[in-house]
This record gives sequence, C-alpha cells and structure tokens, in this order.
Amino acid sequence: MVANKVPGVRAAMAPTATIARYSREHNGANVLTLGATLVSPDEARAIVDVFLSTPMVEPRYIRRLAKIAAVEKSGLSRP
Repeated sequence: MVANKVPGVRAAMAPTATIARYSREHNGANVLTLGATLVSPDEARAIVDVFLSTPMVEPRYIRRLAKIAAVEKSGLSRP
C-alpha cells in the first residue's frame, strides 16, 4: 500500500502468474508484491518470471499510464 504512494511506483500484488501478466500489460506495474502465505516458493518463481518477461505494449494501456503519470506530476495524487 505504501509503495503506491511514491510517485512513479505502480505496485501490484500478484498471487498468480496470470495476475502478474495482467498487472504488467494493463497497468504497467513496476513493483511486484507477493504474499508469503498465498504462494509457494515454486509459484513465486513462476510469478516473478512472468512479471519480469511481460512488456506493456498495448497502446490503450500506455495511454492510461500516461494519464496516471500526469496526475502524479500535477500533485493531485497527494493530500
């Protein structure tokens, strides 16, 4: 939760490889969080592999990320 308060950080909790892929493709996540009680060591390795190898290439998702960056830059995301 705190990581996402840092400008430029887009952290995602990914309990599965599918969620890890979507968090990268759709949201441009650049930080991965894993719950120690939610995944086994083997599952964690698979999730990390998918997260690190998945690019963000879909234009509509890249536009969404630009909107997020604009909000961060404007200071609107800070209380």
